[in-house]
Amino acid sequence: MKTLGRYDRVDLPELGLRNIHAKVDTGAFRCSLHCQSVKIIDGELEFILLDEEHPEFTGHPFRAKHFHEREIKNSFGESEKRFVITTTLTIHGETFEADFSLSNRGSLKFPILLGRRILQKRFLIDVTQRNLSYKEKFKNKKTTKKRT
Repeated sequence: MKTLGRYDRVDLPELGLRNIHAKVDTGAFRCSLHCQSVKIIDGELEFILLDEEHPEFTGHPFRAKHFHEREIKNSFGESEKRFVITTTLTIHGETFEADFSLSNRGSLKFPILLGRRILQKRFLIDVTQRNLSYKEKFKNKKTTKKRT
């Protein structure tokens, strides 16, 4: 079993996002993804990821045919309705599907929150560490370049 620290960088390949900062939060049940301007158009969910201050921001609207709405408690214990999408997540070289609630995390340091639902039975968490997957990714790239 691979180890994650308190935060890392992850990829969301279906959404075109690479090396995005993510906070590991074993207190949260689900994952959350920072977005803005969420609306339903012709039965599809349209949303814009990140915000203008983020270096990966494109302003490109994404559309999801498969989504649902769920009551989710925020960090203050207050329930709110959020849209949830399923997309692929890559971390530590593993790619798997994960549900992400879409919320405005603009006031928070990390645009992605990884909850315990996807962490358990996949990763050990060592809160004294950080960016373990990201460091491993670039260590492997350097090793591959040296062989060629």
